Amino acid sequence: MRSLHVAGDSLMHRTKPAVKIAGLALIAVLIFLTRDPRLLVPVLVAAALLYFTLGQPLRAALSPLKPVFLTIVIVGLFHLLLTSAEEAMVTVLRLSTLMLLGAAVTATTTVSAFIDTITRAAAPLERIGLVKASDIGLSVGLVVRFVPEILSRYEAIREAHRARGIRPKITTLLGPLIIATLKDADNIAEAIDARGIRGQ
Repeated sequence: MRSLHVAGDSLMHRTKPAVKIAGLALIAVLIFLTRDPRLLVPVLVAAALLYFTLGQPLRAALSPLKPVFLTIVIVGLFHLLLTSAEEAMVTVLRLSTLMLLGAAVTATTTVSAFIDTITRAAAPLERIGLVKASDIGLSVGLVVRFVPEILSRYEAIREAHRARGIRPKITTLLGPLIIATLKDADNIAEAIDARGIRGQ
């Protein structure tokens, strides 16, 4: 399977995962407190510079962003049609910034580091009996780990359509992708339960 993690020695790579995740959460809150493009545009540019200077080839950097950006464009179009051009612009700026920052955090943090960080963060909730911290960490780790697998499967289905002379469309790609992903999810859940990894 592919991994979204990119090996490197940048400042982002050296920053502790907890700091990166907390920073991402803080910036997410802050950009939703403003609608001023004079603030949102520079933050978006900074996020783009951060992500695209992590040392990976441009094509590899763009690949995991394409499906997310397509979704952002669709959301922006809905806002353009149903609300206003200003609302559409603000929405696209906010979501694009979060996409790039999230991609930067994911690219510079290993799955095991994600799991350890989330598990430690959820430990206080476990002590009061609300959750099982290891289950929360495992869930986040699985999401991070299998995003590139879903992207690979999407590309494979798209190429299969082209090989058969069928023009790839989201309506024809989504069904097979969802079915295949759900099958993988069932298999993973069965394997986890068989090994007794999840807490009781």
